[in-house]
Amino acid sequence: MTSLLVLLIAGIVIFVALIIGVYNTLIHKRMSVKEAWADIDVQLKRRYDLIPNIVESVKGYASHEKELFEKVTLARSQAMQATGKEKMLAENTLTETIKSLFAVAENYPQLKANENFLGLQQELSDTENKIESSRRFYNGTVKEYNISVQVFPSNIIAGLFGFKPEPLFETTKPEEREAVKVKF
Repeated sequence: MTSLLVLLIAGIVIFVALIIGVYNTLIHKRMSVKEAWADIDVQLKRRYDLIPNIVESVKGYASHEKELFEKVTLARSQAMQATGKEKMLAENTLTETIKSLFAVAENYPQLKANENFLGLQQELSDTENKIESSRRFYNGTVKEYNISVQVFPSNIIAGLFGFKPEPLFETTKPEEREAVKVKF
């Protein structure tokens, strides 16, 4: 009887330890997802800060492109205010409007030769590369977390404690998957 009781208690302790271990692993992975998203936010903030400077540089040469400047400003504002899945969509829209801005800048040789504009363009290009890298890291982290939330036996514990899969940061338009060609 005593050995049966010891085995039962040992089984319960092992089961509870397993639940605690899986729960803690899920917490760590969820925090990694949040950290990866914060890394994207840092780079997006950097981009938001650069955009007004670029718009002002282009305005000096292409003042009649008012509608485009308004689109860029609106897209930036919407991206800054969006959250969750809407943030991903707003960021994709902002990227498209920035491409339009650079396409307009192509028509102005003096602007293409302006050191300030070239510096801002290079800084934005570096920022876009960092955003891309942060998105890849985020998606990898989300993939690991989502696998943990969906595979057995951790899916049972995830369900009991309310862990839900996180969305990947994806492009929404097929043309966004193609390489961008910008010439200055």
